[in-house]
Amino acid sequence: MVEGQGAAQQRELQGQGYGADAVELEYRPTVGDYTSALRARRGVSKAARRQFWVLGGATVVVALEGALALSGGDASVFPVIWLLVFAPLMLLSPWLQARQVSRVSERQGVFRVRVTDAGVSVATDNTTASVNWAAQPRYREKPDIFVLFSADKNATCFTVLPKRAARTPADVERLRAILDRNLTRA
Repeated sequence: MVEGQGAAQQRELQGQGYGADAVELEYRPTVGDYTSALRARRGVSKAARRQFWVLGGATVVVALEGALALSGGDASVFPVIWLLVFAPLMLLSPWLQARQVSRVSERQGVFRVRVTDAGVSVATDNTTASVNWAAQPRYREKPDIFVLFSADKNATCFTVLPKRAARTPADVERLRAILDRNLTRA
């Protein structure tokens, strides 16, 4: 029944004149897809950029503490401990988050995506969703994926479109053309 609903939404989009330049993808998301998407999100999310500023500030504090210790002053070891604990966690966080998201998406089965000038329609074995361009008005291209982002400052919602899911290299070019026509590159 859910699959039939996704097909009905896609027929509706075609009926609106959007079927001529549609690109269809079919895939099972991987941890790598989500890791790449979350890393791409760092470039458009203010919160992620702030994390790098904090990491840079912590590195400066550790360097100053090290210089103080080398000059014979009384230096604290706590900044070094904080940096050694939290820097790897921050750098690994996209991969750790991707593993969690991947576990959830595995239960959804195969993703069937249709991208048209109206938006993106996603149907899985268990769910169906349609996203118009206003909901995710910007995107970023990585070597292996396209990622669509919501307009909020932290890009809380995103859609992953793996290039490997395209049937032909020409489909990747058509997908890029649809995204360029309807979205802003982030």
